Amino acid sequence: MSAPIAHGGGITAAAAVFGGRPEDWLDLSTGINPCPVALPDIPARAWHRLPDRHLFDEARRAARDHYGSGKILPLPVPGTQSVIQLLPRLVEAGRVVGVTAERVDVTDNGVAATDDRIAVTDNRVAVVTPTYGEYARAFTSAGFTVDAVDNVAAIGIEHRLAVVVNPNNPDGLAWPAETLIALHDRMKAAGGLLVVDEAFGDTDPALSLASRAPQLSNIIIFRSFGKFFGLAGLRLGFAIARGDILARFEDWLGPWAVSGPALSIAGSLLRSDVSAIRSRINERCTGLHAVLKAAGLRMAGGTALFTLVADARAGDIYMHLCRHHILVRKFGYAPNWLRFGLTPDPAADRRLGEALQRFER
Repeated sequence: MSAPIAHGGGITAAAAVFGGRPEDWLDLSTGINPCPVALPDIPARAWHRLPDRHLFDEARRAARDHYGSGKILPLPVPGTQSVIQLLPRLVEAGRVVGVTAERVDVTDNGVAATDDRIAVTDNRVAVVTPTYGEYARAFTSAGFTVDAVDNVAAIGIEHRLAVVVNPNNPDGLAWPAETLIALHDRMKAAGGLLVVDEAFGDTDPALSLASRAPQLSNIIIFRSFGKFFGLAGLRLGFAIARGDILARFEDWLGPWAVSGPALSIAGSLLRSDVSAIRSRINERCTGLHAVLKAAGLRMAGGTALFTLVADARAGDIYMHLCRHHILVRKFGYAPNWLRFGLTPDPAADRRLGEALQRFER
């Protein structure tokens, strides 16, 4: 059995080592809005009954209007294995021997068919890294060869599928929309699929390809609901793609993949005015940056929901903060990195700042 993939969170485990009650810790280890929105009213039937189709359809319509894309599917948050493991199945379902780079006829199984063939490597996928570990694990477990690349330019016609997280976690690297559209066209010409994970897309809508998805036939876009709204416990996300791809996902996930309360909440909040949420996130980001700057830490990247710090003393800083019952995210593959999530208020800014000032340099 392979080792668990590390993520943020884990306050209970940290408290078991460093003491204190979990509820008294300051959790800055995730990229989740620390100021959750007020929950709308949830009808009692959403709790009592299996998720009715009208709840599903209402959430889908609300998401369509919010993200500006017609073909969309509510699903468990894309970062879960249950969703990511659908991608190898999708590639397997559309496997072909070869396709032309000059003329492509997209079939209903998500690949291209033609009599003019070129050599392709049928089991290779590309993942722009570093990023979420679940994508590489899902494909490796399914027998695919995973190429970890650091630039979209390294993705070639030999790749049956490519994954780009945009903006990326943990470094916040963002690819312009036109760059990803060109990548999509390149992959489509070889019969490949492009997956764009926009988990942090709500904080920078200009980067999103959601509204252009109807013109991009070989793309799958994942969106996360809980990060922006501060409701990660719902474990809710959305997929944007061609209708036949979404139909496969829906069939493979089976009925009731998303709970009735989650669908009800999404239907309400996605139709609300989110400008105040975005303003609050930006305010909290400004507060965090001020604290990190005052502590002399170098900010190496991030999004509005988290900031990546690069420092040779990262391991010592991590331990020091834990002793003050503040949890940030460390990275085994980059021991000089720490990711700081947003604090919920100015008091938490001061708590973090005071702890950092006590660090012995």
